[in-house]
Amino acid sequence: MDSLDSLRHQGLRKRLVDGLRIKGIKDQNVLDAIARVPRHLFMDSSFVRFAYKDQAFPIGAGQTISQPYTVAFQTMLLQVGPNEKVLEVGTGSGYQAAVLLEMGANVYTVERQRELYLKAQQLLPGLGYYPKFFYGDGYKGLPTYGPFDRIIVTAGAPVIPDGLLRQLRTDGRLVIPLGPSEKQVMTVVTRVGEDDFRKELHGTFVFVPLLKGTEK
Repeated sequence: MDSLDSLRHQGLRKRLVDGLRIKGIKDQNVLDAIARVPRHLFMDSSFVRFAYKDQAFPIGAGQTISQPYTVAFQTMLLQVGPNEKVLEVGTGSGYQAAVLLEMGANVYTVERQRELYLKAQQLLPGLGYYPKFFYGDGYKGLPTYGPFDRIIVTAGAPVIPDGLLRQLRTDGRLVIPLGPSEKQVMTVVTRVGEDDFRKELHGTFVFVPLLKGTEK
């Protein structure tokens, strides 16, 4: 990967990380992970020169790679530790999974768009990232692999899927953008008991919608 990740790219990432810190991302582990992941390799060639701008860009199949601030903010809220079992709903480009893997998480990632699933499955191992890939309906999560210490949803959902709540271990955290398609509120759900969940709200964002089922 060294030849694909030049000193120039590394310098641009450092500048990006400095900008994220100014915008309020204080978790050094998150900033260090973003500093290590070569975001330009997760983007279509037409957008590569913008890879280290704090913006979202299209990745195909009507989806986007989230802006780095959003990735950093969700990851910071997740409070993930080394070796924790994390379910990611919405693999997309694979960038968020790579950040979580850099933080030492054990990542299970599910994608409903076959095109993106196949692309990420090829890309990530080539960069040294080895999450467990699944093609399926993110609304359902991965019940046979739960419970999970952490769950992160990278698309906007009108409601919290009940299946995801059930796959969260006690004291586990779920980070999900919640609300209608125009904008969502970043929501953290902590499972404090068998049927007891605590919610925190953390500002508005705009995500592509979380859709049910799978798509070829």
